[in-house]
Amino acid sequence: MEQKEEITLSTDNIHLLTKDQAWHYRILPKHKTADTFFLYCEDGADENSLTDELEILLDVTVRLEAISPTQIARLLSKYYIKDNAAQSAVHLQMHNADDFLHNLISEAKNLKSSDIHIESYENKCRVRIRIDGMMVERYLLKREEYPALINKIKILSNLDISEKRLPQDGRINFKHKEQQFDIRVSILPTLFGEKIVLRLLNNDATNIDLNSLGFSAFDLDNYIQGVKRPNGILLISGPTGSGKTTTLYGTLKFLNKETRNILTVEDPVEYTLEGVNQVQLKESIGLGFAEALRTFLRQDPDVIMVGEIRDTDTANMAIRAALTGHLVLSTIHTNSAWGTVSRLIDMGIPSFLVANTLNTTVAQRLIRLLCPHCKQEQEFKKDLYPKQFKPYSEVLHHHTPNGCEQCYYTGYKGRKAVYEVIPIDQDLALEIKNGNMYIQDLLKERGIHTLAENAFDLFSQGLTSLEEIYPLLFNY
Repeated sequence: MEQKEEITLSTDNIHLLTKDQAWHYRILPKHKTADTFFLYCEDGADENSLTDELEILLDVTVRLEAISPTQIARLLSKYYIKDNAAQSAVHLQMHNADDFLHNLISEAKNLKSSDIHIESYENKCRVRIRIDGMMVERYLLKREEYPALINKIKILSNLDISEKRLPQDGRINFKHKEQQFDIRVSILPTLFGEKIVLRLLNNDATNIDLNSLGFSAFDLDNYIQGVKRPNGILLISGPTGSGKTTTLYGTLKFLNKETRNILTVEDPVEYTLEGVNQVQLKESIGLGFAEALRTFLRQDPDVIMVGEIRDTDTANMAIRAALTGHLVLSTIHTNSAWGTVSRLIDMGIPSFLVANTLNTTVAQRLIRLLCPHCKQEQEFKKDLYPKQFKPYSEVLHHHTPNGCEQCYYTGYKGRKAVYEVIPIDQDLALEIKNGNMYIQDLLKERGIHTLAENAFDLFSQGLTSLEEIYPLLFNY
C-alpha cells in the first residue's frame, strides 16, 4: 500500500541492519526499543514467515509494517547504496580501524565521491561523503571508536599522532586490492575533537580531454587559440570544487609534446602526467608558489602551470614569466572571467602589465546533470525565474529531478562544466589599460557567452534543472 508521507530513515537506525540483510529480505529499520525491532517490509511479503526468520536472525522480537514495493526500492537505493562495480558492498563496522578505513575509502571511490568528512561531536561522530558536489551522511561512529580511526589516518599520512591542538596536513598513497590513488589529508582541531577531510585525488590524467569537459564549440575554439599562443597568462577562475584543476590538466595534456618543457607547481599535485615536471608545494620549508616560479625561470621552461595565484608575490612572478616569453597557466578566485582583471589590479599589478600579459581569461562552474533514466518533463511557468531575469530563449517545458535506483534517488547523475571564455584582443587590452571595467557591449559584439547563458542552454536542452542553474542567473 502507498504511503502518503515520504519515509525518512535516521542514520542511527540505518546501521541496525547490514546492506546484505536489507536487500536480501527487502526490509528497512523504522525504530528499535529495548525488546522490539520495528521494520518496514515489502507489501505482499509473507509477513508471518518473514517475522519468524528475522527473529531468529536478529535475536529480537520483530514487528513489520508493509509499504509499497516502489517505496522499498527507493529507500533501499537511497540508504543502502550498492556500488556500481559490484552489486554487494561490505557493511562498515568499526571492529577494526584498518578494515573500516580501507572499506570506507574504497566505497567512496566507487561512488565517485570527491571528499570524505569525518567529524566529532559531543555524543557521536559521523562520516559524510560528497557525491556530485552534495554532502551525504553515511555512517555514525561511537565516541570511543573515534581516536583509533584518527590515529590510523595520522600514521598513514606521516603526521604526529600526539599533536591534537594544531591543524595538520598530509598525504596518503592508498593501495587496496586493485585500487591505487593519492589522498590529501587535512586535520582540524574542533570543540569536541579533530575533524578530518580526505580529498580523493585522481592520479591519472590520461582520460581528461578538452573536447569532453563542457566547452561549447565557440568557447573551445577561443580557448585553444589562447593555449596555442607562445606566451602570456591564461587564467581560470571559479570557486573551490568547480573543476579548474581538471581543465588545467586537460590543457597540459593538449600541450604535452616532446618539444616542450612543461613545469608545474601545485598544492597538492592532484594528477600525474608523464612528460610534465610536477612540483609539490611545501610552505613549511619555504617552497611557495613565488619561490618555485623564481627557480622555474632558470629551468628553461616553455609552459608553466601555477596551481593558484593567491598573493601579490605569485602574481608578480607570473607576470614576469609571461613577459619573458613563457606561457603561464593558473587559477584565481573571482566571480566572472572579466573579474580576473580587477583582481589582478587589486593585487597591485599595474593595468598596463595586465593588458600586455593576460591572453585569455576563463570562468567555470560545475552543473549537476539530471538523471536520464528518471527526469520528468513538466510545463514551465515563467514566474519560476528570478525577478528581473530575462530569459535568453523561450522555454515551454522543462525537466525536474525525480530519483531512481540508477541515481541513488538523488535525481542527478554526473556533472558538466559550463564556461565563460574571453580572449583578450587589442581592443580589450586597451580597455584594461584605460581602467574601463564595463565592457559588456564589446563582449556581445564578439559573441562571448556568459556563464549564465551557457548554463541556461543546458537547462533549455533538458539536461539540468532550473534549481541547479538558479544561482548563476543572478549574474547575467
